[in-house]
Amino acid sequence: MDNINSFLNPLDFIIVGIYLVVLIGIGYWVSFVKKEEGGSDENLFLAGHSLGWPSIGLTMWGTNVGPSMLIASASIGYTTGLVAGNFAWYAFVFIFLLATVFAPRYLGANVQTLPEFMGRRFGQSTRSILAWYTLVTILISWLALTLFAGGILVGQILALPLWLSVIILVVIAAFFTIAGGLKAIAYTNVFQMILLIAVSLILTVVGVVKAGGPMEIFHSTPGSYWNLFLPMDDKNYPWLAIVLGYPIMGVWFWCTDQSMVQSVLGAKSLKHGQLGANFTGWLKILDVALFIIPGITCFVLFPGLKNPDEAYMTMVTRLLPSGMIGMVMAVLIAALVSTIDSALNSLSTVFTMDIYVKNYKPQATQKEIVSIGRIVTVLGAFIAVFLAVAIDSIKGLNLFDVFQAILGFIAPPMSVVFLFGVLWKKATRRAANFTLSVGTLLSLGTGVTYLWIFPKDKYDFWPHFLLLSFFIFIVLAFLAFLISYFDKKSEDQNVLDYGELHTPSKKVWILWGALIIVMVGLYILFNGH
Repeated sequence: MDNINSFLNPLDFIIVGIYLVVLIGIGYWVSFVKKEEGGSDENLFLAGHSLGWPSIGLTMWGTNVGPSMLIASASIGYTTGLVAGNFAWYAFVFIFLLATVFAPRYLGANVQTLPEFMGRRFGQSTRSILAWYTLVTILISWLALTLFAGGILVGQILALPLWLSVIILVVIAAFFTIAGGLKAIAYTNVFQMILLIAVSLILTVVGVVKAGGPMEIFHSTPGSYWNLFLPMDDKNYPWLAIVLGYPIMGVWFWCTDQSMVQSVLGAKSLKHGQLGANFTGWLKILDVALFIIPGITCFVLFPGLKNPDEAYMTMVTRLLPSGMIGMVMAVLIAALVSTIDSALNSLSTVFTMDIYVKNYKPQATQKEIVSIGRIVTVLGAFIAVFLAVAIDSIKGLNLFDVFQAILGFIAPPMSVVFLFGVLWKKATRRAANFTLSVGTLLSLGTGVTYLWIFPKDKYDFWPHFLLLSFFIFIVLAFLAFLISYFDKKSEDQNVLDYGELHTPSKKVWILWGALIIVMVGLYILFNGH
């Protein structure tokens, strides 16, 4: 089968160029307007806790949905079918946990960030360790993985090796930052997300029609493609690995990751936060239709793909007209650059303010702060490029599996610390600090061993990576319990005052009940084939 690059023509590249130039122009205009208006929208996100439930739901879903998900989900849909839908549909359990358990405590404690929450629960030392943990997760989960997926996309478009594609992406991101493009992307993110979703919907519809309709696709694929739970002997995703392993990732991602929880922290009331989380749960139902079904359809239409990671762009280039292909490319690249820029900015901010200024130089001048921030940005970009190239050396896993495996090894320490910190009053500072430091080394060390040193494609003694994540969680939880149990110093037990913990309103319970019924119905529907 021909390379994706061979299906592109000059019109597509011209549209990409025009799109990016327009974004930069908007960036200059936005910068000028903000300067003229005195930056009146500064700190808008949490100011006055003004976010209503529609904004919260769309923001959480939009943060979770992006080009990386499109490419990776189509890839796993192509190779294994609907089983990857668990990573979208199983999430409702943990979004519900956020709404009913974590959100009341976060909002009751009146915090703006989750490190601040943990600092008030366990002390400043925990907050500092959490800042370092945050740097690691930004570098790996937001920067390196996004660069890796983006490098695959750019490599497919330009027929380049991944290392060169990754460097091109970093250069584009740096250029946007210098030219004011970051502000442009920030202001056009909603528009870009709508375009991405619209394109995926069009791809799904056009692909299904081209394949002869839903029933033709169903009969042209293996029966296992339509089961959410697969047998224990399945080499990709046995049901026990998903049932036990995904919750570790789910708690971390949906309940403790700052980027996901931020909009709930900005809710105008607890009710809006809980309804917003519920809205996210409903939106997650769409993920399968928008991101996985195109991969399954690609399997029917183009069964000879050597590389399943090309499934999404194969559908785009084969089914969409020239010009529209260019628009899809432009939106994908711009959205990737947005994520890279935002992650670099977050990395710089966390290190400069939470580590450098807080712990080393409280009297730092604004010039010193800016200088350190720039150095960290450049260093972070360099490290992320190195990590992305290292990820490319992982063998035996497709793009989606690489994403989930790496996130699975990041998640256990944070899940343990937040569950213990929120649910058990006797959890102590020493237990939290041990889990965040030694536990992180254990978890990431296991991940490095699994993915690189003794890779599973050569050494078959490994359990599934989701089961590994579960086992690490159990070990860390047991150790945290022991440390807390034998640590009798009461000053370590800084139990937070949440105020009056209100039970969810009748409307919240009704909507969550309806969502639970629908999700259980979907799981029953897609497990009988």
